[in-house]
Amino acid sequence: MKTATIPSVRVEPEFRAEVEAVLGEGETLSEFVEASVRATVERRRQQAEFIARGLRSRDEARRTGDYVDADVVVEALQRRLDAARAKQAKTRR
Repeated sequence: MKTATIPSVRVEPEFRAEVEAVLGEGETLSEFVEASVRATVERRRQQAEFIARGLRSRDEARRTGDYVDADVVVEALQRRLDAARAKQAKTRR
């Protein structure tokens, strides 16, 4: 398979210097840009999937009339968070 290029991006010299300052040892600017683009593509793909799942869930709830009150969900999440914090506090002792 032949490779393709991503269009070059014009940036201010100061920003390029910032980017170069955070490169890992032996990392090239091209590698950094590719990794950044790949990470952004993955994040956007996951975000689109998350939204699609939410919309399907909403549609299913409307169809069945089976809803869970937001306060109930928040309370359950708060209990889980409190338990995790308590467990973490015990392991630090």
